Amino acid sequence: MTTIDTLEEAEAPFAGSKVAETKGPRSSRFGDLWWRYLVSLIAIAFAIFPVLYVISAAFNPVPSLSTASLIPSSFTLENFREILTNPEIQGERTNVHYANWYLNSMIVSTAAAFMTVILGALAAYAFSRFRFKGRRMGMLTLLLIQMFPQFLAIVAIYLILLRTGAIFPLIGLNSLAGLVIVYLAGALGVNAWLMKGFFDSIPNELDESARVDGATPAQVFWGIILPLGAPVLAVVGLLSFIATMNEFIIASRLLQTTTKQTLPVGMYGFISDQYGQRWGPFCAGVVLAAIPVVLLFLFLQRFIVHGLTSGSVKG
Repeated sequence: MTTIDTLEEAEAPFAGSKVAETKGPRSSRFGDLWWRYLVSLIAIAFAIFPVLYVISAAFNPVPSLSTASLIPSSFTLENFREILTNPEIQGERTNVHYANWYLNSMIVSTAAAFMTVILGALAAYAFSRFRFKGRRMGMLTLLLIQMFPQFLAIVAIYLILLRTGAIFPLIGLNSLAGLVIVYLAGALGVNAWLMKGFFDSIPNELDESARVDGATPAQVFWGIILPLGAPVLAVVGLLSFIATMNEFIIASRLLQTTTKQTLPVGMYGFISDQYGQRWGPFCAGVVLAAIPVVLLFLFLQRFIVHGLTSGSVKG
């Protein structure tokens, strides 16, 4: 027997004990954390079940909740055809304008998200980098305003747009521009706080270096702060887009013409008495409305986690 064989035989028991030591903690960790995995699976099932049910109802040939199931007996595209055309229900034209609603929602959501990001970034940059009288009170005021839902002021908003529309019809009642302005007023506070926390994590030395080179505050904002703040900008834009896309109460009061309505307002007719509670076309419209949100989420997902965590740890 050579010296190498002797060393291998001597090390074999110790190698086996090391394997046993590494396997032991893993099994014990799983035994201690099994309930967390169970809770996670229950939460995932609870969250995904409504989505699967809506998708199933969209392909269900019978547009009724009483006959809907998680796995339909047969599949059809009739609900999608009905939502994208003007169908005849009980011999009358329902005058459905799903394409107009879809376009209106995309215009309002995109404009509101873009303007929310720009205005919120400007406010957050001022609160984060400048020291001025009333700075702390201004931040507390923005935070206090967010404690009251925007729809509590729906009467005041309605009267303001009514009288403003008499002078400037473009931003009055029944106008998409007026609705975007209303959404901007309600989304500035919390977004400014979120962006301010992220901007605080950007070193001030970068601003000082740029100013030494002759950069103005505007050049610092557009050339340094915004590119470095891309994660939080993506998060704010995504959240604003989703919130605007789903908003119903304010839009239902301010948009009165059928062709000017957004998706939540227009599709409400499919589950009210107006169209006889057509749940199949309604679910088909919901599935189509979710497509831009999912695509935007997939496009911005690499920024979401970093933007949320970085913007919430500093204030």
